[in-house]
Amino acid sequence: MEIKEQQVCYHCGENCDEDILHYEDKSFCCNGCQMVYQLLNEHELTNYYCINEQPGTQQKKRTPKEKFAYLEDESIRRRLIEFSDGNITKISFYLPQVHCSSCVWLLEKLPQLHEGIANSKINFMKRELYVNFHEDVLSLRQLVELLTNLGYEPLINLEDLDKKQKKKKASTQTNAFLVKLGVTGFCFGNIMLLSFPEYLGINQADQHFVEIFGYLNLILSLPVFFYGASDYLKSAWSALSHKTVNIDVPISLGILALFLRSTYEILSDTGAGYLDSLAALIFLLLVGKWFQQKTFDNISFERDYKSYFPIAVTTMRNGKEETIPISKLKENDTLLIRNGELIPADAILLKGDAHIDYSFVTGESQPVPKASGDLIYAGGKQRGGMIELQMVKEVSQSYLTRLWNDSAFTENRYDGLDNWTNKISKAFTLAVLLIATGAAISWWSSGVEVAINSFTAVLIIACPCALALNVPFTLGNALRVLARNGIYLKDTNAIERFSRITHIIFDKTGTITSAENESVSFEGTPLMGEEEKLVSALVHYSTHPVSKQIDSYFKNTQVDLTVQDFQEVEGTGISGLVDGVSIKLGKASFVSQKREDKPQKEVLVTTAHLSIGGLYRGKFVMKQQLRNGVQELITQLSGKYKLSLLSGDNEGERAKLSEIFGEGNELRFNQSPQDKMNYVKELQLKGEQVMMIGDGLNDAGALRQANIGVAVAENVHQFSPACDAILSAKQLSQFGKLFGYGRACLKVVYVGFVLSLLYNIVGLAFAITGNLSPIVAAILMPLSSVTVVGVGTLLSTLKWKK
Repeated sequence: MEIKEQQVCYHCGENCDEDILHYEDKSFCCNGCQMVYQLLNEHELTNYYCINEQPGTQQKKRTPKEKFAYLEDESIRRRLIEFSDGNITKISFYLPQVHCSSCVWLLEKLPQLHEGIANSKINFMKRELYVNFHEDVLSLRQLVELLTNLGYEPLINLEDLDKKQKKKKASTQTNAFLVKLGVTGFCFGNIMLLSFPEYLGINQADQHFVEIFGYLNLILSLPVFFYGASDYLKSAWSALSHKTVNIDVPISLGILALFLRSTYEILSDTGAGYLDSLAALIFLLLVGKWFQQKTFDNISFERDYKSYFPIAVTTMRNGKEETIPISKLKENDTLLIRNGELIPADAILLKGDAHIDYSFVTGESQPVPKASGDLIYAGGKQRGGMIELQMVKEVSQSYLTRLWNDSAFTENRYDGLDNWTNKISKAFTLAVLLIATGAAISWWSSGVEVAINSFTAVLIIACPCALALNVPFTLGNALRVLARNGIYLKDTNAIERFSRITHIIFDKTGTITSAENESVSFEGTPLMGEEEKLVSALVHYSTHPVSKQIDSYFKNTQVDLTVQDFQEVEGTGISGLVDGVSIKLGKASFVSQKREDKPQKEVLVTTAHLSIGGLYRGKFVMKQQLRNGVQELITQLSGKYKLSLLSGDNEGERAKLSEIFGEGNELRFNQSPQDKMNYVKELQLKGEQVMMIGDGLNDAGALRQANIGVAVAENVHQFSPACDAILSAKQLSQFGKLFGYGRACLKVVYVGFVLSLLYNIVGLAFAITGNLSPIVAAILMPLSSVTVVGVGTLLSTLKWKK
């Protein structure tokens, strides 16, 4: 067999195989890649290829002409755009194809590609493109088509119609908080500056400066108290109104005591007050809140089915194809679903050869053939030619959307440390009030003013600011440490819940196994070049996952060979005449008289035997491999936790997976999304603290129902079902470390509580004896907060390294 030098596409870097196109002195794998190069060359943007070699994406799969017709619908357009003044329109897109500096360079050169684009900016981390364009020159549909032709098709789904308003609201709230933080910080800095004369012991000759600085501090403290501290005061009032106590109650008592006593001392000219301590306290509390909010700006943990549904679908109306928004679909509408498209509503098959891939919903990896008249549920994907369906239910009433109406998605979740902190707050508040009252009574004989000063001094020094900052900074830093290692937690409460887990449930397909790691090899008489083309042409006709794996083995060789008498026998194999040569592929008994192989000892192995022209040639061996480190992870966890496996696949792999999970651990197959959710509920009723580890929309119910749900994702910025944690698939082997790290971080939190308590004891010693001076308060209050924050941040970082 003659070996030829393999040529790669100048644009995307894919192998050109036999379909090599030449333009100038460059090779391209398809007309699409060549067209993109010509477009860039025409606008003198070929520097795109100088930044990285072959930076583009493959263009073999051309986009249907009418795919983006729905963007001409005015109701959809209004909900997608972020701003328009009749001249300039602003919009943002999520582009999952962005992967390198060349992408950034090209996408920010869009104004040079079309005069209708005013400017464009790319956020590489979020893979978001922000575009300002002139709609009188370039329509929204034309803009999306331009991006798609460049190889950057925007990911637009049903959720995006609501996301713009949510994003605008979230942005407004963020900006308002930053303004509050900035105003408080400005006042805090100036109050500290004006308090220096008091710290330095200014003499009586300059007493009038003390008065002036005192009044200035009082003026600067007004926005700090009424604006900066408003959230804490409102929260405390709300808690007391509902006859309960949270952490904000003792904090608010301290804030009120600081402000009222300081105001009295300054106006009565009896002292300098404690406004520097007040400003420092509120500023640090706001910084802690900002630290929490900033942790995961790029990741969404609350996606639902809308994140995966397209905005529009093709229908047949009055004998014509029409692309309409999903929101306008009605019962009895006729849908046209092409290969790879998702079915948005429960419907009956009218025409076409349907092979429905339900892995999106159930986890079952094999497409299910359907006959005319069969009911097909929403969420399935067609694998094959175009089919015609008639809707029997609206999108909102389909099986998939009903799953999201389960109580697991609406009930309040476990609050963990927040509840614990609030319980401490009740006891802390009561103790502080008792000590303050006792101090006031003991000093009453010395005068009313001394008693009141003693009472307020206890409230001031006992303000639990360090206690309030302990959790957000310690566990907030822990979240960042975990994020740098590919483990993203939704909030700080998730860390504590990890330490309580007693039972861990694994999904199979896409969680402990990886399609990217599957290997295909051929064992038998080597295939010649022409024979490879014959087999490749046959598997092109099949939508079965095994056929697709074999197709990828031939690197998607594009061949123009005639296939006749194609047959696919379910669970057995495929056959046909390719250029007059008989080809069979499948089970050994189907291909020849050869007996079936003995069960493979290796994990998750599939074989497909091959005959060409009636002669047996060998077999393809496909190994659906476990993710790296999975077997070691399960072994590590099995000694400490109860384990279960839930899979939408059949029981064909029970024996192999039982070896991995060991005796005593339950394995369940043929599980629907509802089955998985119900199993989690069963375990919880038995008192188990359950963790669910899954990867798909089919696992979303179980992920949400579990005490903690972990989603395994290839791309953490793109996929995040309703869960408490997102785990990068590449870091699955590191997952076991998280349990020990969670317990270690909780110990750090307890250390912070002890330090906070010690500072309070020292401060109360000054307050009870009536010796609390502004300088002591100015030192102790910030010092306690900074110490607790510093120790928590440092130890939570070191604990991961250990």
